[in-house]
Amino acid sequence: MMTQSAAIHVPVMPREVLRLLQLEQGLTVFDGTLGAAGHSSQILPRILPGGLLIGTDRDPMMLGFARARLNHPQAMLYRASYTDAVNILSESGVRGVDRVLLDLGLSSDQLADRNRGFGFDAGGPLDMRFCPDEGTPAAELLLRSQEQIAAIFTSWGEEPAADRIAAEIVRLRNSGAPVQTAADLVSCVESITGRNRTPVTRVFQALRIAANEELQRVSAMLETVLPQILNPHAIAAVISFHSLEDRIVKNAFRSNPGWKVLTNTPVTAQPAEIRINPRSRPAKLRIARWEPQQ
Repeated sequence: MMTQSAAIHVPVMPREVLRLLQLEQGLTVFDGTLGAAGHSSQILPRILPGGLLIGTDRDPMMLGFARARLNHPQAMLYRASYTDAVNILSESGVRGVDRVLLDLGLSSDQLADRNRGFGFDAGGPLDMRFCPDEGTPAAELLLRSQEQIAAIFTSWGEEPAADRIAAEIVRLRNSGAPVQTAADLVSCVESITGRNRTPVTRVFQALRIAANEELQRVSAMLETVLPQILNPHAIAAVISFHSLEDRIVKNAFRSNPGWKVLTNTPVTAQPAEIRINPRSRPAKLRIARWEPQQ
């Protein structure tokens, strides 16, 4: 794990999130992707006194950063997936929440972690799991058949060269040089597609999604979990960073008649923010209010 004492991640669209969540004193807020508490450290003061912040994150490193910033009796933090929200609220004695935030992006701190291989610039072994004791490491996913590897790159990375990249991964494995590190994977992809970061980004994205079952969790949260934990008139805000996630969010909000969509088109980062924080460029924020039918 990293040894730095403070998080480097900059939260995306904080002004827009705070404004559109319509925060006020006394609300109960659930931040399902707590990260380093970039958003929640600004949310908590706006719901006090009387408010409660409940936060979850699967990554112990990020939860450590969050605990340092949210040392307050009205902040309850858990190492867990947001899909565990029903059990967490039940155990905490909380009947429902008024606001939900899901920021589905990868933290800059995770990208910089040289021990897990999230980022192709940082290097490191190909693990890519948010929770180090859950799921399948990315390097093990690359030990599957050529067809299975190509399916990961196609389904979750939408990479046109998926078949050729998968074939090269299998060739390297059979020659005694399996792809085991971020540097190995970058070299492998570039040997097929040239020195173009777009295919590399897609392949890394696909492996991360597969290792963490990200899209399955997003679907379960929006379609099954949220309707169980939201108070009437609650507001949910979801920030996605690629088309696969955004499609799930958009469809979930539109398909359930209990949702009143408050953003007909997604909110995106302003040019000034993108200049300061380039990673905010692909972010899309969608907001909906929960109005369950009687």
